[in-house]
Amino acid sequence: MMEIENFQLTNLLMKMYEKSAEAIFFFDDKQRVLAMNPSAENILDVDVIDKIIAGKRGAICLPCKGYTSEHEIRTCLTCYLMNPEEDFSSFQVYLETKGKGTIPYAASFETIDEAQGIRVFMLRDLTKQYQTEKMLNQKTMMKSVIKAQEDERKRISRELHDSVAQEMLSSLIDLRVLKYMNIGEEALKKIQQTEGSLLRLLDDIQHLSVELRPATLDDLGLEAAFRTHFKWMEKNYGLIVTFLSELSAQRYAEEIETVVYRVCQEAVLNALKYANTDVVNVKLYEEKGLLKLSVIDDGDGFSLNNYNPKGTGLGIYGMTERAELVEGQLSIQSEPGKGTIIELEIPLTMKLKINKEEEM
Repeated sequence: MMEIENFQLTNLLMKMYEKSAEAIFFFDDKQRVLAMNPSAENILDVDVIDKIIAGKRGAICLPCKGYTSEHEIRTCLTCYLMNPEEDFSSFQVYLETKGKGTIPYAASFETIDEAQGIRVFMLRDLTKQYQTEKMLNQKTMMKSVIKAQEDERKRISRELHDSVAQEMLSSLIDLRVLKYMNIGEEALKKIQQTEGSLLRLLDDIQHLSVELRPATLDDLGLEAAFRTHFKWMEKNYGLIVTFLSELSAQRYAEEIETVVYRVCQEAVLNALKYANTDVVNVKLYEEKGLLKLSVIDDGDGFSLNNYNPKGTGLGIYGMTERAELVEGQLSIQSEPGKGTIIELEIPLTMKLKINKEEEM
């Protein structure tokens, strides 16, 4: 270890004291502040600093809003100033700061000179860590909510397909058997009408099942799910979706596939509803470690600077939110009369890619 002479060490310690982002206070045994660094001065109001300079005992108590103990979030009981024998090497304290309100700090309060009773009080602002933790918790909660939604969609979809649809098929078979029995013309006509109604209802149920959660997405992956969905869009709405897939023979993590499918589904639906176009171009591919999706239409477009959605406006928000859950990025380019380009990029890591060979 490199040896440092006393004057060099003193110089380094003084630089740390002056330039440290941590607020540093020195106290005597009577709870009076002996010195404080610039960072400490920056967080205190002028009247508090004046009282400290004047040597007022317990002046730090004016901005202090309590510390976190084993029993309370904020308390003044067994105060760190009054109990030097207790371990206050690491705790959390709240201070009313200049212009920023009450801020949480990670604190330490330790004796550095037992003979003179001098202690050092050091504070590190926890605001950034709290904001990071809050964002992490929000993202974790949102992931849980969306996963729960998708799981419930999958359950209901399977139930519709395996139970309700099968029961209706059974009823249709029974009706068709009745047609070949010796019944009157009027009864036969009624049976045929009922058969037609059941066929339409069965088609609606099958469509609802696919919209909730397409089985092809779970069983075969993105490419198969897209092709099935686009065929259905063309058959029922006349919207032609040209689809180009340049994926390698891979599957992706369920979370990734769900996000890409839902973003594309919403983008195509928005084009159908608002773009006034008959053709949408969709491309799905990998490039430089990214899974990319582009949805392009040459329809009406809209102004991004003066966006007034015709619908609820939740579509774009929902797409952006889903993209962020997988560290993806959604970009939208649009101008009135020049169509819309929606692009999704998701960074891929080995844990997010599943080889088909590994699945078998």
